[in-house]
Amino acid sequence: MISPEQLGELYRQACEVDVQAFKPGNVSVYADGHNMTVADFITSAEVSAEPLCNPDYSLGEKIYYAVKATREAVGCNTNLGIILLCAPLIQAVGPKYINLTIRQAVRKVINEATIEDADWVFKAITLASPGGLGSSDQQDVNEKASVTLLEAMKIASEKDRIALQYLTDYKDIFNFSLLRYNFSLNRWGDRNWAAAAVYIDMLSQFPDSHIERKYGNQYSEMVATKMAQLSEELSKTDNPEQIKPLLFCLDQEFKHCGINPGTTADMIVATVFAAFLEELNQ
Repeated sequence: MISPEQLGELYRQACEVDVQAFKPGNVSVYADGHNMTVADFITSAEVSAEPLCNPDYSLGEKIYYAVKATREAVGCNTNLGIILLCAPLIQAVGPKYINLTIRQAVRKVINEATIEDADWVFKAITLASPGGLGSSDQQDVNEKASVTLLEAMKIASEKDRIALQYLTDYKDIFNFSLLRYNFSLNRWGDRNWAAAAVYIDMLSQFPDSHIERKYGNQYSEMVATKMAQLSEELSKTDNPEQIKPLLFCLDQEFKHCGINPGTTADMIVATVFAAFLEELNQ
């Protein structure tokens, strides 16, 4: 059985891979952006790990106390999406789900989540204050939850890809990004470049909810086209370092327009974390 300390270390490592990966438009060691720094993300990972991995907390409590710790440490929303995606994965490796695959366990964790869990998550979202998230005609995170967490995510899923993962047993991660990550890791032997490749591939295929909440579909086609071109370049090279100049140009272009594929970056952390957990589960 994996200990909370081991889980916390794997979570922090996944967050570290995320900031080491060159992700155009997003914060990485190659470039800060959107009034956030790499140090903010590293600190956020450090302080959120303990509440996330606390075995005495429910799923909702994990999420709320991880967001609270982050807010107190860095004063901004660096990792709400990361926490929302990683908390069910962490819960899924508990003793209750020992004979299940990670994905089967995640499904049970989400299906078993309660109205109380939803209420904790609503409080977490209110505390994090993410742009454009949380209001709906059916449920408002500023009020007490009246539905289960799964039902709340169903309402949010039309405009949020992280919420959609709760409905689909993490389909984007287990059916797409994990496969791409493992393929690229086997090819190049480098986690950071494997994570960057997944980010690029995901953006070439799926619109980013964070961008679309801010701009509608104004930039969706442009982002997908440019990422498809990058994906093509990556597929041709045995040395991904060679495409760094392209990444720098695109990073500057995106940040100049205020484009931050934040949801996709959150999915990268969850992908790498799921890969670590699957290694342990074998």
